[in-house]
Amino acid sequence: MKAITTLGTAVLFAALGSLVPAFAQQQKEEPKQEEKQPQQHAQPQQQHAQSQQAKPQSEKAPAQPQQRAQQQTQQKPQAAQQQQHAQQQTQQKQQQAQQHNQQAAQQQQHAQQQTQQKQQQAQQHNQQAAQQQQHAQQQNQQAANQQHAQHTPEQQRAQQVAWQGHESNNWQSDHRTWQQRGGYHGYRIPDNRYNGYFGPNYGFVIYNQPYMVVGGFPRFQYNGFWFSLVDPWPNTWANDWYQTDDVYVVYQDNGYYMYNQRYPGVGIAISVSM
Repeated sequence: MKAITTLGTAVLFAALGSLVPAFAQQQKEEPKQEEKQPQQHAQPQQQHAQSQQAKPQSEKAPAQPQQRAQQQTQQKPQAAQQQQHAQQQTQQKQQQAQQHNQQAAQQQQHAQQQTQQKQQQAQQHNQQAAQQQQHAQQQNQQAANQQHAQHTPEQQRAQQVAWQGHESNNWQSDHRTWQQRGGYHGYRIPDNRYNGYFGPNYGFVIYNQPYMVVGGFPRFQYNGFWFSLVDPWPNTWANDWYQTDDVYVVYQDNGYYMYNQRYPGVGIAISVSM
């Protein structure tokens, strides 16, 4: 029994002897670990400082010139696009201006064509009117020749007496205008008839027209109208002027007057009737 107890005690002391050095060694190692931890904590700071020192200065400070260069590089395509867009707009405006000019030229050409057509139509109308006038003159001449051929010797003598008796010795004092007579109140020739058969361009000979004497005043017919002389004719005219001279009828100063183409400027007041 004592042997067992002694053995147990020895084993206990042996175990304790092995535990004590191990515990002491552990106690020694723990400070070392604590000392290592600050060193390990210091190492990352040193590495961070070294990394900060190792970085180039361009990374430490913001690279403003480089950023501006990049921005300018990026802005160049935008400026080119804007310039291209402006050129396109300018081309479009030029095209629109060309189209507008072309349209204006076409309109002007069209207007010129219309004007030419109107002028041609007016010329044709004038030619037709001249032909009609010539035809009417020919008809009047034919009728006058027929009427002249129908004059008997008695009629010729009666007409000569009437005209000779209507001659003025002092035409300046015997002549009076329609204004001096109080205005013209007789028949008025329609414009379409007057413009086509009366005026300085439409002369005729009185002797070739139908003739009569009414109230001592000679009366002749022309183009469907009867004309009566209200004034005497000047004694400066030839005695046979009514047989040879071309006369014409005009409306002026609110009345009708007869002029002799051989003696211009002398208008004899006449009245018109149907």
